[in-house]
Amino acid sequence: MVTASLILNVIVLTFVCLGLITDSKRVQRTAGILTPARGILLAIYLTIAFASLALLFSQNNNFIFSLLILQIVYKIMTPITVRTFKNPIVISNLFIAVFHFVTIYLMINDGLVKI
Repeated sequence: MVTASLILNVIVLTFVCLGLITDSKRVQRTAGILTPARGILLAIYLTIAFASLALLFSQNNNFIFSLLILQIVYKIMTPITVRTFKNPIVISNLFIAVFHFVTIYLMINDGLVKI
């Protein structure tokens, strides 16, 4: 499940980042027009994607745990900060947060990390 969470990050963020970089119409509808805030979002997404890719090879469970916890927190916060549950980014964030939560639970349960 740990590997699945990291692969999910890489796949989803590859498409999202490409959409942000190319300023696709779909991204404009969901994330708004090109602004400094969208550039910051792209930087954060690229960081998560590259970290996930690196962690696929290193399998450092403590780093993976930290990355997934941070993602869960910010993804759960998005409906509050965006002020809607209807935005496709918010919806996908919540599904991915649940997926990562299961991974975190299994990591703890299997003794892969100590908290």
